[in-house]
Amino acid sequence: MIGRLAGIASRSLFVFDPETAHGLSIAALKTGITPVCAPKADPRLARTIAGIRFENPIGLAAGYDKNAEVPQALLKLGFGHVEIGTVTPKPQPGNPKPRLFRLVEDRAVINRFGFNSEGHEPVFARLSNFRRSGHSGLVGVNIGANKESTDRIADYVAGIRRFASVASYFTANISSPNTPGLRDLQARESLAALLSATLAARNEEADRLGRKLPVFLKIAPDLTEEGLDDIAAEVLAHDLDGLIVSNTTLSREGLKDQVHARETGGMSGAPLFARATAVLARMRKRVGPDLPIIGVGGVGSAEDALEKIRAGADLVQVYSCMVYEGPGLPGSINRGLSKLLDRQGAKSIRDLRDTRVDHWASQTL
Repeated sequence: MIGRLAGIASRSLFVFDPETAHGLSIAALKTGITPVCAPKADPRLARTIAGIRFENPIGLAAGYDKNAEVPQALLKLGFGHVEIGTVTPKPQPGNPKPRLFRLVEDRAVINRFGFNSEGHEPVFARLSNFRRSGHSGLVGVNIGANKESTDRIADYVAGIRRFASVASYFTANISSPNTPGLRDLQARESLAALLSATLAARNEEADRLGRKLPVFLKIAPDLTEEGLDDIAAEVLAHDLDGLIVSNTTLSREGLKDQVHARETGGMSGAPLFARATAVLARMRKRVGPDLPIIGVGGVGSAEDALEKIRAGADLVQVYSCMVYEGPGLPGSINRGLSKLLDRQGAKSIRDLRDTRVDHWASQTL
């Protein structure tokens, strides 16, 4: 009942334009009175990947809490981890408004924020306070480059160095379609340079701090087969801790809302599910069974989350579907996963990973 009321409250924000509603939802979380109860922990849902124990496989993708304003409140909703950002070294406003659009009939979202960020220093101050307050929840930091940067790789290195003391893990976001030229970093030569520089910085900071600092790479769902081959080859050639598949898509295939479909930007939500899951499975086949992969894109139910896991994901992240399902979504998914494990007679969520990789990898994009 509480989760249903929270969902109704979330949908009431639809009377506001999407970006205003986003700000209001952050403000509500700051009050600490969001009426959602996280589910009781189920040890069968816990996973240890990249040296980190995740109490459940459901995380919040980057893009919601861009400036680390409410990580603790989000963890209380039932997320096993929260990813803040994307954070750029210098403050930047992002693209002009309007830049966020709901496609209600499609249960989708299109955004062209363009890495709007307060910059490293305010975000670092908030995360430092979060840690000083004794919070031990898993908070990853999604790092990016400034639009006008003359050395984008240096921006990623700066992110590693600035947040090493407070981040549970890092995600290098080179796949947003809303910063001109950013996706060029997915090209093999550029990616090799990026990974070499960021991982060298990570290794230095990990040695200094005496703890592991995992780094994940977030890729786009619009890559060619050759592009996927190149990324897999470079990932396996470097000491990367895992992949996040995937970011938003430029595709508008199958959308019912043809008015908002004309808006530029990346699309997320339910229509992204099949494309992102197919790319996830193709990357699992390329990188083998050991490299961790986090599946993102169109997850709005426990069944969706389990399908990502069957396609090769170790963990799953959600974001856009919360616009439609409300803040009770992570709890609902985790409760649903527990029931699905009961039904399958599985002792661990890991037992169900990779059971439909071939099916998803064969899907036409």
